[in-house]
Formats: sequence, structure tokens, C-alpha cells
Amino acid sequence: MVHSSQSLPPLDTLEAFSRAARLGSFSAAAEEAGITHGAVSRQISRLERWLGVRLFARQARGVALTPEGIRFFARAEEALALLSGADERWIPRRHKTTVRLSLTPSVASLWLFPRLGKLELDDIHIELFLEHRLADLGEGTDLAIRCGRGPWAGVRATPLWQEKSFPVAAPSLAGQLAGNCDARSLLKMPILHDSTIEGWRRWLAAEDIDYLPRGQDRRFEDYNLVIDACVQGVGIALARPPLSDAAIASGRLVAVSERALDYHVSFHLVRADGPLSGPATELARRLLQEAGHAEAAIAAFIAPARRA
Repeated sequence: MVHSSQSLPPLDTLEAFSRAARLGSFSAAAEEAGITHGAVSRQISRLERWLGVRLFARQARGVALTPEGIRFFARAEEALALLSGADERWIPRRHKTTVRLSLTPSVASLWLFPRLGKLELDDIHIELFLEHRLADLGEGTDLAIRCGRGPWAGVRATPLWQEKSFPVAAPSLAGQLAGNCDARSLLKMPILHDSTIEGWRRWLAAEDIDYLPRGQDRRFEDYNLVIDACVQGVGIALARPPLSDAAIASGRLVAVSERALDYHVSFHLVRADGPLSGPATELARRLLQEAGHAEAAIAAFIAPARRA
């Protein structure tokens, strides 16, 4: 599973903190937000761990801000005011039910956004959490899409698709290869990859090349940046269908070798191994349908957890 840099505190913790600070009570903050007292307490604890300071002093009747909490409250209120004052507020329609989906930026931009209308329709609003860290399905997140090998303890996961990877390049860069698609010819060009080089290592190993990144090669945290750089002719990348499908279909990228291999990890749809709400169940169904799953596989994933 992929982790993110912790350069910014999670937005949901700021909202919980601001409510509790304003109301002087975790219970009142929970009631205002429509969540449980425990959820507010966990969000505040996450924020305190992230900051490394205590924000509240627990009292017999509610909570009070510590000196550090008072200073941070002013910053949090400024940040939330800026977000709420944006010209286009991301507020779901009143007749829609919100489902919280955590996913990586690359899956959001390259796969989910083109399908968003079909996934939401008229009854669901998808609240997106774009992040790399391990999704905490106990903190208000209903579903998550993450890349890894699976299975993982405590959650139910199913691969969304199996990727067949092959090298691609911008047409201008592909023309410089003059039809030479063997591994040593490709290595004359810069190699582009995301947070792991394992895909390229496996692809090149088939021609007995033990690949190590070189100075001319480039690493990007998100696969959407790999695609963008490849389209601009920065280097050669491995296609990861369906994330690379749009760039190939439009002609912005072309295959420079016909040799493909199964990618070493997969994107999984992940849920808690407990009951799903009706809207979350329906969104899971739609996500799996869009990914081409059969009805039997979908039914197995969304089925209620078995009792021990």
C-alpha cells in the first residue's frame, strides 16, 4: 500500500477540531456534524498526533483549549473560512446521499473523473478524499481505492482490474527509435516511473537486463504525472491500462513494444469488513461494474459480513 507525505493535516480533523473548540464539547460537535462522539474524539486525536501537541484539556463538563490549541484554532478558522468562501462550493444537493471515497490522485484524474456522472447519477454525491496514506475506514470513509498486492487484514478488498503493461512514448520520441523496440534500444531514452521501479525491472529482466535507475531517469509520486511527462516527450513509460487508455486512444502516446506483462500490483476496491450503508453498497456496485466485473463477483464483494 502507498503512503503519503504528511505535509498538511487531514481536512476532516480540522472541521472536527473547529467545531469542538467553538462549542467547548465533543458531544456538541458530534451532534452538529451528525456523527458520533467517538468519531470526533478519534479525529481530534489524529490531529493532535499529527501536530505533536495537545489541543484540548479534557474537563468534567466538556473540553477547553490548551494554549497551543488557542493558537492553532485561529489558524484553523482562517483556513476553513478560505475554503468555505470559495466561489464554487462543493456542496452536495439536498436530495443526494453522500458516500465518502478515498483514492489516489492518479486514479481520480485518469479513471474516475471521466465516469463521475455515471457513478453519481441523481441519488449519490461522492465526497472524494485524494490521498496516498492508508485509508482509515473507521474514520468516516466508506470505500477506498488503493494499489497493492492484497489481501489485507481487517478489510475486504477485490482487484478492480488486471493491468497488462507495455512501453509507450510520445509519437515524437517513438520516431527517434526508428522501430527498434528491444530493451537496450529503449534504455537509450530516459525511463519514467512512479514510486516503484519494479514494473520496469520485471519488463527489462525478460531480456536479461538488471535495471537500476540512472541519472537521466525520472521518478514521480503519482502515475498521472508519469503520463503527463511521457506525453510531453520527457521519456518512455510503462502503460498501465486502463489508466493510460485515454492518452493512447487520443494518439498522445503510442506503444513502442508489443511485449506486455502482468503488472506486479493491482488497484483494489477496499471496504471495511463490516456492514456497508445502502448508498455505499450501491456505489461499490457501480465502481465494480465500470471496472468490468461480473455480477457474481460484485455480489460477493458487497455481501454483508458473515457472522462468526
